[in-house]
Amino acid sequence: MHSISHYQELISSYFSNLHLTKEPKNLYEPIEYILSLGGKRMRPILTLMATEVFDVDCKKALAAATAVEVFHNFSLVHDDIMDDAPLRRGNVTVHEKWDINTGILSGDAMLILAYQHFEEYEPKIFRALATLFSKTALEVCEGQQYDVDFETRDDVTIPEYLKMIEYKTAVLVAAAMKMGAIVAETSDENANLIYDFGLNLGIAFQLQDDYLDAFGDPKTFGKQVGGDIIENKKTYLYLKAIAFSDANQKNQLMQLFSIHLSDNESKIATVKELFNVTGATEATKQAIQEYTLNAFDTLDKMVISEEKKSMLRTFGENLMSRNV
Repeated sequence: MHSISHYQELISSYFSNLHLTKEPKNLYEPIEYILSLGGKRMRPILTLMATEVFDVDCKKALAAATAVEVFHNFSLVHDDIMDDAPLRRGNVTVHEKWDINTGILSGDAMLILAYQHFEEYEPKIFRALATLFSKTALEVCEGQQYDVDFETRDDVTIPEYLKMIEYKTAVLVAAAMKMGAIVAETSDENANLIYDFGLNLGIAFQLQDDYLDAFGDPKTFGKQVGGDIIENKKTYLYLKAIAFSDANQKNQLMQLFSIHLSDNESKIATVKELFNVTGATEATKQAIQEYTLNAFDTLDKMVISEEKKSMLRTFGENLMSRNV
């Protein structure tokens, strides 16, 4: 297995040769634009990494990895429209730089382009990749709808929230890893186990994101700390705080999460204190640890070398110790 930077270089080089300069320009230029913004590109990295876990050259998975990344960016273009977001990765969003109609249509084209990358594989592998991809794409849409529905509900449960982040975030992480296994033509058991590894790690990753949004270091987090609190998002932290709070604390939390203020400094500080005193902060940390350990449990069942298991474990540990 190679370093993360090696996989990033392979992906960047592959993306630079996609040749998306086509007509009409107003369809393809926004696609080139969003893909050029880069980002961490964690998902395609996982596809390449998973391929090498099963002793196959990761370059064979570049097309599948690209499909994952194009799909992920398609979802971001449409999410930004739904959220009316002005910025993505520090740059103007597609619908702001062009317009909403362009964002919708270019996003649609990206979904189709993602599928086209599977055409580089022989029929057996193509079928397996496309079947997994279709299932995953639909689940991501379902997760997004759950997230939208939750904005207007005051009775969201913790199991519902976990299902939402599983579909919205974790299934694509899991599918990215399983695609690497499919390209490597490993056993079904190995492919399913690495899917479960990615799924649990993806849930842990999103819970960690919830935690960092409230308690991350503003110097390293990369976005405004307390953004979820400002937007009244019912994260795992909030739901645990509601579950653990007494009547007064619950009323205070619900009142704070029903208002929008021009100055949010006091609101953020009060909510964070309530997260701490109710035990929600520690419960969230524990959940992150539990899902990470669930991911590691799958490694014991995987038929790969101990060296590969150790590398996957180290990757998971580094991911969960991040501060960005």
